[in-house]
Amino acid sequence: MFDKPPHYRSFLLTLWEERSQDPSLPSVWRFRLEDPHTGQQRGFADMDALVAALEQEMAGQLADEEQHRKEVPQSSGNQIIENSPVV
Repeated sequence: MFDKPPHYRSFLLTLWEERSQDPSLPSVWRFRLEDPHTGQQRGFADMDALVAALEQEMAGQLADEEQHRKEVPQSSGNQIIENSPVV
């Protein structure tokens, strides 16, 4: 059984085509992610950069959770009190 709900993030994805003034050059697609909670926007010149940022976001969530586990000791029922004499 899971002790807490899974992580999720929501983003608004905007993508648009940029056409060159020179018709012989291909158009390119640009991307922008917006966090609806903070309004922060990040732009990306290509899909590879977009995917890399999403992968970093997911890795950061997992790293934050792992760091939290290290900082918060798990209770095993036996409480240890530092610098106390053994009786």
